Amino acid sequence: MATDTERLFPGKFFISTALEALETKTAMSGQLAVRYLQRAGTAGILIAVFYGAYFSVVATFSALSVGGNPLTGIGKLVGALVFGWALVFIYYTKSELLTSNMMVASIGAYYKRVKWPRAVRMLGLCYLGNILGGLLVAVLMVFSTLGSGPALAEMEHAVAVKLGYLTAGPLGWSDLLVRAILCNLMINVAMLLVYNGFIKEDLTKSLAMITAVFIFAFLGLEHSVANTILFLIVGLKSGIDVGLALGNVAIALIGNFIGGGVLIGLYYAFVNDDSRYRS
Repeated sequence: MATDTERLFPGKFFISTALEALETKTAMSGQLAVRYLQRAGTAGILIAVFYGAYFSVVATFSALSVGGNPLTGIGKLVGALVFGWALVFIYYTKSELLTSNMMVASIGAYYKRVKWPRAVRMLGLCYLGNILGGLLVAVLMVFSTLGSGPALAEMEHAVAVKLGYLTAGPLGWSDLLVRAILCNLMINVAMLLVYNGFIKEDLTKSLAMITAVFIFAFLGLEHSVANTILFLIVGLKSGIDVGLALGNVAIALIGNFIGGGVLIGLYYAFVNDDSRYRS
């Protein structure tokens, strides 16, 4: 039978798993920073490739029509399912993604396993690695036909929408912020399910991650790393307003941290803190 503590704090296994992951991440971001950057770079590469596949799928279905109506909606549905596998690949290759690390860093800071300056350094290195990985794919695309034609047109449209939040004024900024909050909320709910010990099968873990990314891609939620990589690809291909792009990423980073670091990380750290119960 479950003890009183287990009933009151059913997420203790999740917290311990997150803290174990934190130890590895902080150690690597310190003594093995280059390898940590490489792992983060792999995540950036995977995001870039799968995001490119998403836009290619959307473009392919948009070129098809039934009764004169393009199948863009079906393209977004299928593309979001394809993109959902990105998080699965990142998790099982043990790559480092900024947005899920926000949750881990917040839990570690709450339990004083890491100080905030060290946590911010870890997150900063992770983001740098994600950018470098995405930049590599963006540069490779310049010298290929990947991300050109209809696929590039879909990317450019997505960029216009994302930058449009900045030019729309305060209502656009709040829209972007809310979308960023919900995006990383979903990503880290998936990681919560993966880390909490209740799910044992790899297939179920994979479905949780695919579903979370599907929701963010299909609803048009805002992911700071995916946005940064998209801006790099389109910027190198056809140019971009750098100032608006930086503004979008800045707000997305704040929203992502609220969604993953605060609403999941700090919240679950607090509600599973049995030190208050013992006292």
